[in-house]
Amino acid sequence: MSNYPTPPRPEDGAGFGVDLDDAVDPLVMALDVGSTGSRGGLHDATGTPVLGYRHKLEHEFTTGADGTSVIDPDQVTEELAAILDLVLADPALSGRVAGVALDTFASSLVGVGTDDEAVTPCFTYADSRCAEQLAALRDELDEPSVLQRTGARLHTSYLAPRLRWVRETDPRTWERARRWMSLGEYVHLHLLGTARAGTATAAWTGLLDRRTGRWDEPLLLACGLDPGQLNPVADPHEPVPDVADSVAERWPALEGAHWFAPVADGLSANLGSGGADASTLVVSAATSGAARVLLHEIPERVPSGLWCYRVDAGRCLLGGALNDVGRAISWLGDTVALPEDSTLQDVAEAEVAEGTPVVLPFFTGERSTGWAGGARAVLADVTASATGADLARGVLEGVAVSYARVADQLEDVAGGVARVVVSGSASQDVPGLMQILADTLGKPVARAEFKRATLRGTALLALEALAPDVERARPPYSPEYAPVPERAEHYGAVRARFEELYGAVVGG
Repeated sequence: MSNYPTPPRPEDGAGFGVDLDDAVDPLVMALDVGSTGSRGGLHDATGTPVLGYRHKLEHEFTTGADGTSVIDPDQVTEELAAILDLVLADPALSGRVAGVALDTFASSLVGVGTDDEAVTPCFTYADSRCAEQLAALRDELDEPSVLQRTGARLHTSYLAPRLRWVRETDPRTWERARRWMSLGEYVHLHLLGTARAGTATAAWTGLLDRRTGRWDEPLLLACGLDPGQLNPVADPHEPVPDVADSVAERWPALEGAHWFAPVADGLSANLGSGGADASTLVVSAATSGAARVLLHEIPERVPSGLWCYRVDAGRCLLGGALNDVGRAISWLGDTVALPEDSTLQDVAEAEVAEGTPVVLPFFTGERSTGWAGGARAVLADVTASATGADLARGVLEGVAVSYARVADQLEDVAGGVARVVVSGSASQDVPGLMQILADTLGKPVARAEFKRATLRGTALLALEALAPDVERARPPYSPEYAPVPERAEHYGAVRARFEELYGAVVGG
């Protein structure tokens, strides 16, 4: 991730796992499709991983300078089938697996023909070729109204501009595609012979009415899409009906098991990290980042800088996303020289200092809270005496302030956030970032000390239906990083200067 040396990482959730003989039934097979690979693993009814029953197959997106970002949906289908073959081969699993749950990266899109075969690649959330169509939609539609109806802004990562782009630039393919679906739905169609759109997956398209749980007809009209071209929507507790008999024939361990409609990985990551309600703010800190809370209500208003994705009739995920977290750390490692024998961890652990440069860390543009896709990083208040360590500290503080701007808008709606849990590779590469976050947010911060929180969250969602009365296990967390009161004045000044720069350079 970075050219700097990094501290040793904790073991992969040392002690957080259970042998098959000690696992509490029913078991759940969880599947996860991310940007770098497909994974699968068994979890018991307490949400604990079953040791020795997990597998991963790596893949990567095909990208291009024109904004292309795609993956072959049949390749992913084959990967997941192979993972099921490997993990479920043990005859000792017979009669113990009660459910199969799947999450994928959000905002995926596959066009499917009359023969149920893909007529397009799977477009990913990162495919930005629909920028021209996005601009047209923003001219035609009332974006604040769209946000309040769907919980999502108009953006290239959502499906309305992408669908219009296909229709306008490739009309032949548009006509061949009789149905449009997410990657998870496509996998189910080919493995199960049937498919439903999980509510959370549908919400992440930006096309779902967050209050009613139905497809938003004004947006479908703007795309030129008929509601009949989309699959029915199913809440997390609803098993997929009419699963083909061939499934149990191929995987005998799944005989009688329920399959659940695919969900988006952000929801799974939140649940798996411990964010079960509005008291816990979950911060994801990987290449990109996010800050989210799970609400047990559908809020009346969505702040302009956030998104709000419906989970079911009583819950939604409210949050915001950052483009550059681990990516900002990588930039430091590639670009900024630290003092000899110094690491980024040393920089993060240093005491706050007056005169630290203030940085807007928008190296690849901004999503939350301003959604300024063309924004770029700004390093301000840099003097001739500034060192590489000073610049690096400014970047880390800028990342923390970016999270705080999201947290402020979350608190306006959710309120009551008492605890912050952080997961992701950046939190492992620079543990000192946890203290900077705690001081900036003014709340205690704990780091998840286990991997594959997303897989765990997908299993937990299925267990809500399969084993609602079983007490869930508590995974391992680091000791809390408590905010230091004496640093509040420093971070208040950093935030004020950040907002001043943002207003002058990026926009109000």
